[in-house]
Parts: sequence; C-alpha cells; structure tokens
Amino acid sequence: MNNFDVLEERIVQLLNKLKENHLLINKLQTENQQFSQESTSLKTQISELKRENESLKMANSLLGSKESKAITKRKINSLIREVDFCIHQLSEVR
Repeated sequence: MNNFDVLEERIVQLLNKLKENHLLINKLQTENQQFSQESTSLKTQISELKRENESLKMANSLLGSKESKAITKRKINSLIREVDFCIHQLSEVR
C-alpha cells in the first residue's frame, strides 16, 4: 500500500466514526429530551402529592390529632390574614 491508500483508508475510517458519533449524539439528545419530560412530569406529581399530603394533615388535625391542632390553627390564622390583606387591598382600590 502506498501512502495515499493509507491516508484514504484513515479518512474513510474517520468519516465512519464521525457518522457514528452524529448518530450517537442524536440518540442521546432524544433520550435527554425524554428524561427531561419525565423529570418535569415527576416534579409535577411530587408537587401534587405534597399538596395532597398537606390537605390530609389538615383534615387529620381537624379530626382531633393534638399535635397537629397548633399547626392547623397557625395555617387558618395565616389564611385569615391573607384574606384580610386582600380585602384591605381591594378597599383601597375603590
């Protein structure tokens, strides 16, 4: 084999490797998008479960759990303050 043949063979090998790398990159990008979507979905699910957990804690405390009564009272008072603030803001707008 002469130098030109060796060089041509190496170029063909490099081009094949480049093509393989592009295919791998495309595959990995697709997988990355899928994982990103799955991650977003799981984060949404976690948020929903946290809200549901808080609601269940509130319901449990309303049913008589002593340790949760203080938490429930603080939450209710906080909600009342928020409502009062909103009413105050609305009355200033008029």
